[in-house]
Amino acid sequence: MKFGKIFKKQMVPEWVEAYMDYNGMKRVLKEIRSYKHSKLTRAASRVSQQAEALHRSFSGLSFHPRHSEHAGDIEDQVIKVDTVQEDGSRKLYETKFLKKSEEGGEFEELFFKKLDENLNKVNKFYRDKVKEVLEEAALLDKQMDALIALRVKMQKPYADNMNLEKHPSDKVVVDTSDRTMRTPGTANTDMVHGIERTNIPEEEASHIVADIVPVSHTDGDEEEASIGDKQDLREILERVKMNDVLESPIATLKGVFGDSNEPISKKGLKKAEEQLRLVFSEFYQKLRLLKEYSFMNLLAFSKIMKKYEKIASRNASRNYMKIVDNSLIGSSDEVNRLLERVEVTFVKHFSSGNRREGMKCLRPKVKRERHRVTFFSGFFSGCSIALVIAVVFKIESRKIMEKNYGTEYMANIIPLYSLFGFIILHMLMYSANIYFWRRYRVNYTFIFGFKQGTELGYREVFLVSTGLAVLAFVCFLLNLQLDMDWRMKDHKKLPEVIPLGLVTIVLFILFCPFNIIYRSSRFFFIRSLFHCICAPLYEVTLPDFFLGDHLTSQVQAIRSFELFICYYGLGEYLQRQNKCHSHGVYNAFYFVVAVIPYWLRFLQCIRRLCEEKESVHGYNALKYMLTIIAVIIRTAYELKKGRTWMILALVSSGVATGMNTFWDIVIDWGLLRRHSQNPYLRDKLLVPHKSVYFAAMVVNVILRVAWMQLVLEFNLKSLHKIAVTSIISCLEIVRRGIWSFFRLENEHLNNVGKYRAFKSVPHPFHYYDDDDVDKDD
Repeated sequence: MKFGKIFKKQMVPEWVEAYMDYNGMKRVLKEIRSYKHSKLTRAASRVSQQAEALHRSFSGLSFHPRHSEHAGDIEDQVIKVDTVQEDGSRKLYETKFLKKSEEGGEFEELFFKKLDENLNKVNKFYRDKVKEVLEEAALLDKQMDALIALRVKMQKPYADNMNLEKHPSDKVVVDTSDRTMRTPGTANTDMVHGIERTNIPEEEASHIVADIVPVSHTDGDEEEASIGDKQDLREILERVKMNDVLESPIATLKGVFGDSNEPISKKGLKKAEEQLRLVFSEFYQKLRLLKEYSFMNLLAFSKIMKKYEKIASRNASRNYMKIVDNSLIGSSDEVNRLLERVEVTFVKHFSSGNRREGMKCLRPKVKRERHRVTFFSGFFSGCSIALVIAVVFKIESRKIMEKNYGTEYMANIIPLYSLFGFIILHMLMYSANIYFWRRYRVNYTFIFGFKQGTELGYREVFLVSTGLAVLAFVCFLLNLQLDMDWRMKDHKKLPEVIPLGLVTIVLFILFCPFNIIYRSSRFFFIRSLFHCICAPLYEVTLPDFFLGDHLTSQVQAIRSFELFICYYGLGEYLQRQNKCHSHGVYNAFYFVVAVIPYWLRFLQCIRRLCEEKESVHGYNALKYMLTIIAVIIRTAYELKKGRTWMILALVSSGVATGMNTFWDIVIDWGLLRRHSQNPYLRDKLLVPHKSVYFAAMVVNVILRVAWMQLVLEFNLKSLHKIAVTSIISCLEIVRRGIWSFFRLENEHLNNVGKYRAFKSVPHPFHYYDDDDVDKDD
């Protein structure tokens, strides 16, 4: 594989613009090569003159003076790199091409100008990120001080009066069984200024300490350090408190009623440890990607300079690469030292000194593509197609639709099995989305917050959907066969228990606690679903409201669950008749079920409005409230009919559809920007063909109004009402799948614009100064 493809593949998607423009530099080299080639072509016309000059040279008729050995290296005569100081700290590099007077020298001068721009850009980004991680490392030190102080307090309550006026390497006298302790009050001993050697293997400690560049301190710094060393346990505990993260229903209710300030318990301490463990893991991943960013850019500069030497036939690579190696990105070692320090701290405090277990948490294994997944996906796909054909032939051969009971039978059986059809179609759309997200490098795993190595690829999702399709079609075909055999024996009533058994199997697999069939993904889905149901008691994250939006497209599937409860709970399956609409309770819940998904999204918007104080969430809540009104009126018209209800349904549905369509295209997708670089789209596009975006907007509008067929009641004699409802529901699922791709693309581009490649994990502890206490008093 060529380096250009490897370089693009190894890029952090959100940092793409901060990398060296390798392809741009290759385009400049192509111009140089084209000019060189044209120059050789022109020179071919003067072959005779060159031959004569060559003959004279060998004949001794011309004399060429030799350069002295002390004349200097020839590559020093090609380029000269100067360093310019900016803002008193930042260095900029400017390369002067000394051969620009030669023919075609302007192309090579442009090459080095762009090369300098890339080097300065990379150094600036790297400097900013290193500054960020150093600041974050200092904050994590303070978090560790608080954690250790609380550990000591929990294990030894009398330790509040314990004075730590000791050398930083001394340990607090605590229970010897706790080997994960660190002396509190010795800030920055683990990560910023040095590493404690206690409880670290001697070889490892010597290796790490030898690699650390000593930090120079002034007399004032030493005095401040000595004061910090004398800080006692009680002072630390007085200046720290647990952050009130309202991420659970109980915490939210306590925060609303002002009862969140409680004494820290062992359960709270354990929760803080888990949260800080996650903070360290995210910080470590950030350091790893920053190190890889440095390495890949250095390699890119080296590769492009070798290409330049080959094309221009000039030896300038060694001279320029010296500058690159001496620049910040080539000489800075803060990231490597921080990586080692984080590893030591994490192993020591969060894995009881077990390095293997600690590194397993910090460096999760990359998920491998398995051939058996591809095989079974194809196998189940073929089986699904064969079963569909078998079902069609079964219905046609037995002429079920021509018999008296045929229409009634299909009206009963289709709503039961349509639930699985909606789920399968939704999973197929999700599988297609994952494929295109990967193809266009949308970092969906980071956006959704999947744990590395546990995310499902499009092959796995396709495998699950096709497997469920095979199971559903087998049950449907078995249902048809048993019904036909039963009727041939003059038995008119056959209990419909197969769909109920299928639902039971699916629910058992979904909630199965064993580590089979992608348990981590199943539990992630269950957790997000539970957060949606409990809105607004949980903090709203992107997976939660993304799933909430998808639930709004599965109203018919949710109604199918209600049908299952009525059909089997009220004994309708024994009579093989679906008379659920004759029950008042069912009709009441028929309204409620249609409103629930939109109501949950409304509550999520209210929660985000209260937390983030952004008006856009208020407008989004208004949009869902209008949709709720439209759904209620449309459902009332579906049950009661009448011209008045029809007009109200048309008006409310039209207003809701208009606002939803505008929100999809303008807010969620970020399109229809008149003054963007791509007219009526947006500045940045991942799909190279602009027509795709215009087609998606048109399709979104058409599918948004497709469900108004139920209100307008067009005369479609060839289709039964249930079939029409199912088709329209499938179109809504397809629309939601298209919406999902562009919604995540827009989210990804927003992350790229802010170089946001890591999720922000809140710290468990908060430090406050004495001035803050006085203000509170």
